[in-house]
Order: sequence, then C-alpha cells, then structure tokens
Amino acid sequence: MEALRALLSPGAGVGGEGCAAGKGTGLLLLGEPGSGKTALLFAAALVAAGEGRGPVLFVARKALQSLPPGWKAGAARDPLRLQKIHFLYPPSLRELLQLLSSVHETAAQPPSLLLLDGIDEYLADTSGVQACAHLAALLVDTAAHFSGCSGSVCGLLVTMRSPAEAEPEAASLQLAVLQRYLPTCLWLEPEPPDPAGARPQDSEQCFRAHLSSGLGFPKQEWCLSFGHDGEMAISQVTHSACQHLPQKTKPSSPS
Repeated sequence: MEALRALLSPGAGVGGEGCAAGKGTGLLLLGEPGSGKTALLFAAALVAAGEGRGPVLFVARKALQSLPPGWKAGAARDPLRLQKIHFLYPPSLRELLQLLSSVHETAAQPPSLLLLDGIDEYLADTSGVQACAHLAALLVDTAAHFSGCSGSVCGLLVTMRSPAEAEPEAASLQLAVLQRYLPTCLWLEPEPPDPAGARPQDSEQCFRAHLSSGLGFPKQEWCLSFGHDGEMAISQVTHSACQHLPQKTKPSSPS
C-alpha cells in the first residue's frame, strides 16, 4: 500500500522508499481498455490537487464525458480540488508537441503533476519510433523543467493501451522506446473472478496492478477497488490471489 501511495503522491516521487524505480519521476500506466487507467490517473490528479501544491495538468486527446468509474462522489465533488485540475485537449500529435513546447511559457504556476491519458492515441498518427522518442523526451524534459522551477518534484504519469499480439510490430517498438524514458511501469488489468468472496461487498470495480521497475527490482502487485461511495481500497498481493482485505483510503484533504 505504501508503495502505491507514493506513486499517487507526487511529493513522495516514484522512487520513494518501498517503491524502488528507475531514474526519473515518470510512471507509465499500461492496460487494455477498461482496465482502470483513466480512473487511476484521475485519482492521482485528486490526490495531487489536495496537497496544497501547484496545479495539475491533465492532458488527453478527447474531453472526459463523465467522471471515471468510482470517482462520482467524495473528493471528486470537492470544487477546490477540481479547480486545480486543468484539462487540456490537444487533438493531434502536432498540437500536443506544440503544447508541451510552450506550456512553460503559459503556465501561471509550475504544476505539481503532469498527466497524459492515452499516449497511444497520439502515436497512432505515426508508425515510426522517432516521433515516439521525441514525445517521450519532451514529456520528461517538461516535468524536469517544472521541477526545477518549483523546487519540488513535478510528477509525470502517462497511460498507454497495452499492445495486442495481433497488432503490428510498430506498437511494441513504441512501447520499448517509451520504457527507455519511463522505465517504471504499472500494468493494470480487471480483477479475475472472486469465487471466495474476499472483495468488499460495496466494490463497484476491482483491478489488479503490477509494478515493475526493470531488471534488479522485485515486482510488486496490488488489488484496487473503487467503491460506490467514491473511495479507493488497496491491498497488496502476496500470492496469486488477493489474500488481504483492502483497506480504504481517501485522498488527503485540501490545504
């Protein structure tokens, strides 16, 4: 739990205690559609917005039509938090690159967290790895720039759909390039059936999260559930199934 809380708290950084990771403060969230990537990204935005630090930049190709599942109540309805989350929707890779190249000139205050939801949607415009490397490097440089301006860490979280085996090799090459810049990966997938009934009864959705930081670092695994009341419950997995009941946790209160 502490390792994932560190990931959801930009002040702790991805490389915090109990969450050994590669260089840098970036995290790549990988999973199939419906695996909870956007929900976890929005959870991170709410946590960062409640820390009393800089604003949060939430970048996506399309506007969110509704709040992600599990965040329809509680902290998601706090206007003070929502005001600190700035949603930006560049429609293409070209506009995204332009945004990242100029955001340091337009941002009134250095952000505490930079979120990009669906990098694969932007990379679908090109099959080459050069554009992928350019975008990844620009994301890392932008977060580093804001970290230098604010004197504290600007976290970077990026989501990407996991390449399917039937897809062209270009998708796997793009993932390999991204992992050079974002070596810490959190793989998300829907939680398998729960015949033992170990999950909380009020769970709306459950996911499995696998944290991998490359060679030399042990893999870590959690069960995540989003309740109907908007709370997120997390428990660390020690074996092939969840053996510990999740403990509910709420984002910290706004300062």
